Amino acid sequence: MIKKHQIYKIDKWNMMTVEVNGTRFVLREISDQWGEECHEFLSRPALMHWAEERFRKDKYSGTEEEREAILKAFKEV
Repeated sequence: MIKKHQIYKIDKWNMMTVEVNGTRFVLREISDQWGEECHEFLSRPALMHWAEERFRKDKYSGTEEEREAILKAFKEV
């Protein structure tokens, strides 16, 4: 059974979801700038490491509250 978790959704062109299938995590990032990017992780720690790097404080352009909400959503996957 595949469980789908929404990390964020701004509109139908800007969103991020994680599908959990057993021990496999498939992250889909859809952006109006880059199209769809897909990443596959074989463990939760690998997924969290990617998320923490992708949404680092010094690189994230949104607010700190948005950043914290995104990381919280990843932790709930």
